[in-house]
Amino acid sequence: QLQLVESGGGLVQPGGSLRLSCAASGLALDYYVIGWFRQAPGKEREGVSRISTRNGRTVYADSVKGRFTIHRDNAKNTVYLQMNMLKPEDTAVYYCAAGGPGAGLLATAYHAWGQGTQVTVSS
Repeated sequence: QLQLVESGGGLVQPGGSLRLSCAASGLALDYYVIGWFRQAPGKEREGVSRISTRNGRTVYADSVKGRFTIHRDNAKNTVYLQMNMLKPEDTAVYYCAAGGPGAGLLATAYHAWGQGTQVTVSS
């Protein structure tokens, strides 16, 4: 059974950077799409980015384009989200999830979720 564990969250000042990790166990990531989502208090879960672990194709939400980068290390069974130029509105719990080959940025397309990691952007 595939299990996902996020790490790397924390408190950072506006303009700063964080790198989130999504480590998988139980199954190899080779045939999945891994997505990053976030949920702020009182708001719906929002798709941030996704990557195909097979061909490396990526998708980004407009709100993070040019600031966030998703990449994979299949040898380590890990997907990373590099977040630069962070803004207070990026504050949320960030989740990674695994979906099938056609999964985009809709949460309903994903079937396995991590427990989340808190990212707080504040001065």
